[in-house]
Amino acid sequence: MMKLNMLRRNVNIKMKIQTFNILAGNTSCNANCPFCISKMTPKNGINSDMPKINWVNFKKACLLAKVSLVNTVLITGKGEPLLYPEEITQFLEVLQKYNFPLIELQTNALVLGNDFESNIKRLKLWRELGLNTFVISIVHYRDERNREIYTPFGKYFDLVKLIENLHTIGFSVRLNCIMLKNYIDSIVEVKKMIKFCKRNKVEQLTLKPVEIIDNPENKSIAENTKNLLLPKKTEKDIQRNLEKNAVRLRTLDFGGVVYDFDGQNVCMTDCMAHKPFSEDLRQLIFFPDGHLRYDWRYAGAVLV
Repeated sequence: MMKLNMLRRNVNIKMKIQTFNILAGNTSCNANCPFCISKMTPKNGINSDMPKINWVNFKKACLLAKVSLVNTVLITGKGEPLLYPEEITQFLEVLQKYNFPLIELQTNALVLGNDFESNIKRLKLWRELGLNTFVISIVHYRDERNREIYTPFGKYFDLVKLIENLHTIGFSVRLNCIMLKNYIDSIVEVKKMIKFCKRNKVEQLTLKPVEIIDNPENKSIAENTKNLLLPKKTEKDIQRNLEKNAVRLRTLDFGGVVYDFDGQNVCMTDCMAHKPFSEDLRQLIFFPDGHLRYDWRYAGAVLV
């Protein structure tokens, strides 16, 4: 800690960064989400080609994240990161040097859910390299409802079984529930979602109402999303109920609130919030071409 404080002073770093996001892979995805936030935000050089990673700038990004007091690294993607496991391994190997305490992987989990056995060896390696948590994107506690959104023309995996399998290897699980109209869209459904998590020993549940960004890149996705939006009154009612019936544990710097709801960790937040007048950043985003950005929505939000 003393060395870190000296380094912060030497390079005159004042800002703090909440999360260091790393983009793995390209825009390819094995799901078909009608509300895909990735398709609504600028591509910023990411397309269907496999990008060549700028490792020099990646190491600089790691250093910046370290001196900016980041404690959580999130490997994510403009597509599905698990389609590129070798790249994930490479990122984890470099990250080891910087000793970040929390390293997470965000995924729709279709690769693992549909063929867990073939991935066990790799998962154990990732665990040894420091990966702590799988952040699994869902819209419901029932597999059939998730299938409607993620794989409408195919099968969806057994979510309960996947959670159990990941726990067996030693991973924590956070379910990242995108709240949609006619899915998780009321306090009754939220409570059922919470009970599902508690029953299956899910360490964390994040609730995020789906949203449409300003000036979306993909207009058709934005149109599809309109039909899935929760009324603002519903969002407020759910938030009020959590305030009334749960214990507020933390208020995050960028809008999220973490609760204890009957022993279950629950965070309600949004997808994109930032504070334009703050010296601190919600996230540092590493793009494979070496650019470092801090907002998914704006191409001009670039540091390097």
